[in-house]
Amino acid sequence: MKRGYLADYFVGVGTKRLSGTEVDPAISNGHEFQGTRILQAFLGPPSTRRSIPCTYMWLTDEEAPVRLDATATWYDSRANQPHRRPEPRLLYTAEAEPVVYQASEGDTLLVCLGRDARLTVLLCRAGSDIEQQLLWLFDLEPPTAQFSQRDIRETDQGALSFAARQILEAIEVEVPVADDHWLEALLKAFGPKFPGTAAFSSFARDLCPEVDPKGEPDSTLMAWLELEETLFFTLERHIIDERLRTGFVAASRTDVHGFIAFSLSVQNRRKSRAGYSLEHHLASIFEAHGLAFERGGRTEGNKKPDFLFPGAAAYRDDRFPDDGLTLLGAKSTCKDRWRQVLSEGARVRRKHLVTLEPGISRNQTDEMRAADLQLVVPAPIQTSYLSDQRAWLFSLQDFLALVRRRAA
Repeated sequence: MKRGYLADYFVGVGTKRLSGTEVDPAISNGHEFQGTRILQAFLGPPSTRRSIPCTYMWLTDEEAPVRLDATATWYDSRANQPHRRPEPRLLYTAEAEPVVYQASEGDTLLVCLGRDARLTVLLCRAGSDIEQQLLWLFDLEPPTAQFSQRDIRETDQGALSFAARQILEAIEVEVPVADDHWLEALLKAFGPKFPGTAAFSSFARDLCPEVDPKGEPDSTLMAWLELEETLFFTLERHIIDERLRTGFVAASRTDVHGFIAFSLSVQNRRKSRAGYSLEHHLASIFEAHGLAFERGGRTEGNKKPDFLFPGAAAYRDDRFPDDGLTLLGAKSTCKDRWRQVLSEGARVRRKHLVTLEPGISRNQTDEMRAADLQLVVPAPIQTSYLSDQRAWLFSLQDFLALVRRRAA
């Protein structure tokens, strides 16, 4: 499976902390990102005033990106002063103000040049999850008041990982993972439609015989997830292609409602698939380890944690010791939803939550620790976390060892 490389999408990136002069109209209306001389490494010297297609994005951990497609201007402010050293400047247009002015002094700016010669200007809160994720993705040091840059053409970061593709998706860069090598097997098994999520996950596992769920649960989970993702988008592409060939016409009129309904069904299936996929594969690993557990067993207030060890019957049995119970939530991405797990079982003091989200900020993981929530992150994704965070994180192997000890 070809997963692509970061250099397939980007030429270079620069980052800095924003000043009030750059983003606060009460201080300046210059529409200028300052200290951009270093960006010549990948933008080239501004020998002429150049308008560059540019996508501006304001990114938060809670909401969808605020996005605008416009232009930016790269020019030499001293072009008419040949006796002086060139002074490159990058200007954003007035049209971009609704996006750029979301940011405040001290927030983070990333200026990225794509392989298509298009700029992407990313703005986000300092200390946010998305900031940590982007710095990890582009292998950048924490930003300062001065621009730093990385020429991605000169780095060898290897093929894009599962975590890297998630972050690229967050900034609306789609990395194709469909592979028609699998299409014949998919159509033979399911025809031109999706089966239930459990059947689809099981199909993916059957195509991964070389993994070791008992000896290497973390890498096994990731292998299953990656293959299922490839299978999903391969079948989805085929289904969408066939539907588009059919067209959206009813009684000689364009079927707008049919088109919208089909589009929504595609989006909804994508959203629900990831969470169910994670739960199905986790359950298979727990079964491989011979663990007693229940999915969706009920606790107080009719709450239904994703996984309860050894099960709801033991949880309801007052004679069963509290320290023999384990509660695990499973969320492919956390955001602020991790707090939902805290109320799902009063008898279990320390809750556990497994996630596939890369690079959650230190602020968030500190909150989790204070709330007695232990985060479980598959080992291959832990590289996107800071070193002090990694010392605290559980791998899936760590979690399995804990449950086995409690069951002994």
